[in-house]
Amino acid sequence: MSPESQIPTRTRAPKRFAIGLAVFYATVFGVVGTYLPFFTVWLKAIGIEPFWIGVIVAMPAITRFTVLPFITAEAERRHALRPALVITAIVTTLGFVCLGVLRGPLAILAVFVVTACAWTPMVPLTDGYALKAVRRFGLNYGPLRLWGSAAFVVGAVVSGVLADIIAPEHLIWVIAASAGLGVIAAFGLQPLDAPGAHPAPPARRVALLRNPAFLAIIIAGGLIQGSHAAYYAFGSIVWQGAGYSGMTIASLWILGVLAEIVVFALSPRITLSPALMMLGGALGAVLRWLITAQDPPLAVLLPVQLLHGLSFGLTQLGTMGLLVRHAPGHLIARAQGYYAACSGLAMSSAAMLSGLLFARWGLAVYDLMAAVALIGAVVVVAMRRRLDTHDQPHNEGSGG
Repeated sequence: MSPESQIPTRTRAPKRFAIGLAVFYATVFGVVGTYLPFFTVWLKAIGIEPFWIGVIVAMPAITRFTVLPFITAEAERRHALRPALVITAIVTTLGFVCLGVLRGPLAILAVFVVTACAWTPMVPLTDGYALKAVRRFGLNYGPLRLWGSAAFVVGAVVSGVLADIIAPEHLIWVIAASAGLGVIAAFGLQPLDAPGAHPAPPARRVALLRNPAFLAIIIAGGLIQGSHAAYYAFGSIVWQGAGYSGMTIASLWILGVLAEIVVFALSPRITLSPALMMLGGALGAVLRWLITAQDPPLAVLLPVQLLHGLSFGLTQLGTMGLLVRHAPGHLIARAQGYYAACSGLAMSSAAMLSGLLFARWGLAVYDLMAAVALIGAVVVVAMRRRLDTHDQPHNEGSGG
């Protein structure tokens, strides 16, 4: 048994736990804030072709449905979420540092695969760690998670400023430095597992995948979040091609995340059921991508970016709320792994397809993204009655 499981929960104040978690959320998404707007810009700057850009940026999504579920399951089985977060933070930082000295697409792809194997489990591991605290300490997920979104804004602002100052081929070092902060924050996380926690029987683990409601949650959530693939891969490239400055590009990303922050901050007051939150997020995504496909001017693009609060933020809240309802507490990190795997499959498939379609049809790729989100909405509607029930009791006794 790890040292985590030997520390009684009652000796740790929820406030101290929440502060450490909020800081770590900030560092995790600070990396995302520097990566999403400018990683593809860096790839283009060093001469990587659009096809290879699509393949490379699909790697994190591919690891979500291959390597990631095994990492989250093993971390939970060993009651070692905190050590897993420390290790993945270190490997992620080393990976981005190595990328900075590479130039060939195959070499970048190989190193980025290894980096993604460590980087992609960080969010579901952190969310699993957070949802255990939601149950154990009565904390609210939204206000904790918003610090990650706030850090995304800071990361995007810093990157936007630097993108107008330093050469695009050096932007990778901004991402690597952001990842380094995550290593420091990881050591500030508090242990969570309860004493005497034991792994769940294999039958209970498999039961998650036999639960129609749970399958509907991860499929719908994966499709809605996967519909962001073209935006993540080519949004900045399109805006750069339209002549927008680095700061304008960063501001567009920031505007979307500010809407997301508002949704997270107001989440304790939202009275919609989690299923309705997911449905609202899906419909927001459909509207967002249909408008984006029309190559709107900046005056229209600005308010359209606010729909990120629905397409991502409301979807995330609904998904987490449903996972708390339908997954036992001692399997919550494993449930996060299954969800990440499903969203990774959707995201990677959409990203690689986007790479092919974007080169030929440009912004019409967003019409495909709207169709993906619409399918997610159909799944929610079809299973809404089942989703709105509570399948699992709140199990506080077993940690992970």
